Amino acid sequence: MKHRTGAAAAVLAIGALALTACSSGGDDADASASGSSSDGAAADYTGETLTVMHYEGEDSAMGIAWNKAIEIFEEETGATVDLQTTAFEDLNASAEQLFDSSDAPDVSEYNKGNATAGQLAAIGVIQNLDDAYAEYGWADLLGEGVDTIAMYDEDGIMGSGSYYGVPNYGEFVFMYYNQDMFDEYGIEIPTTMDDLEAAMQTFVDNGVTPLTTSAQEYPMGQLWYQLALSQADRQWVNDYQLYENPVDWTGTQVTYADDTLVDWLDKGYISSDVSGMTAEDAGLQFINGEAPIFYSGSWWYGRMLSDITDFDFTIANFPDTTLTPGSGGNMWVIPVESKQPELAKIFIDITMSPEVQALLGESGGLPVAADTADIQDEDAQKLIEVFNEVNDRDGLSFYPDWPTPDFYGDLNSVMQGLVNGDYDATAAGSQLESYYEDYVSTVR
Repeated sequence: MKHRTGAAAAVLAIGALALTACSSGGDDADASASGSSSDGAAADYTGETLTVMHYEGEDSAMGIAWNKAIEIFEEETGATVDLQTTAFEDLNASAEQLFDSSDAPDVSEYNKGNATAGQLAAIGVIQNLDDAYAEYGWADLLGEGVDTIAMYDEDGIMGSGSYYGVPNYGEFVFMYYNQDMFDEYGIEIPTTMDDLEAAMQTFVDNGVTPLTTSAQEYPMGQLWYQLALSQADRQWVNDYQLYENPVDWTGTQVTYADDTLVDWLDKGYISSDVSGMTAEDAGLQFINGEAPIFYSGSWWYGRMLSDITDFDFTIANFPDTTLTPGSGGNMWVIPVESKQPELAKIFIDITMSPEVQALLGESGGLPVAADTADIQDEDAQKLIEVFNEVNDRDGLSFYPDWPTPDFYGDLNSVMQGLVNGDYDATAAGSQLESYYEDYVSTVR
């Protein structure tokens, strides 16, 4: 792919996720797009304020789209938006208290999954949105695989029960490759695990640390999960995520992931510096041309397109695997202490409108409700191609931290322990089992 300053100029189609295109006409579609009331009559909220919280970067695909949604919302309702940006990590740690306090935002982006949105739904900290889904028709815009993460039962387990959030983009995790660095050392883009390890060894032999990641935050934990998934089947995913059967923490899936990470650290494929690195640090190493490989999510793609101006990069799925981390994206939720729940629903509806969804796609994201008639930009086509490879094999397998409320921090701490030498592979698996079973044994 040839990359340039600016966003990818295309509207993304995500048919493999059953992500449906919006109608191009009709009163219902127009009412939904305008954020008007359910009977089609525009409401005037002049003088009202809606507090919106999210953690997307201003130049990311989602940040660009949400800013447009705010602009439309203010124009069409007369209300003013008080935008509060935060960090993913900070909100992950504070949401249970924040959403149940007088300081709660009226509507907020929030992490999906049993351990996060599911937990808050089960304890009543975020609002049930069944009535809003019926009023605005959001269910018609979400396909299977996306609506799974929007619904939670009374125990906070995803996939059934009531709606508690609205995901309006898709996401998955894949390999970012610095094409110029691969060309410099005469290395082909890997298509097998043997190719990947041979490529990383070639970089090491030439004094280059090949794989940038973060053990302090999510990237290395997602890499651990991908390695486990490469040895797993769908039943293992259901056991791990949905508690259908006990997980064998001494089985091939976990031991392969632990052993492989230790091996890659020992060989210098991953630097010991990643113990103290954030996801932003790792992403910037790739963006700045300092690392040839970065394993992370589609949420980086729009930023890569806009920020990388002095080398070519390409993307591909992790080699030799059927299963891949991914799902519908983070969700808009309405905290129980929201002071403007009706305005919050109007705002959410605008984020689902064709105009905002199209901009999300044009900016390098994966919208759930865009007009799919014309897709011409080759960068957008590439992202769709890689995404559809996963969906064609029923590969989306959620994320490693979802099973327990504390597993995100638990997994990161074990990844840091692996990097620092505090855990060997066996001890890492045992510690993860202890963290996992402490919670799952109470709900299985």
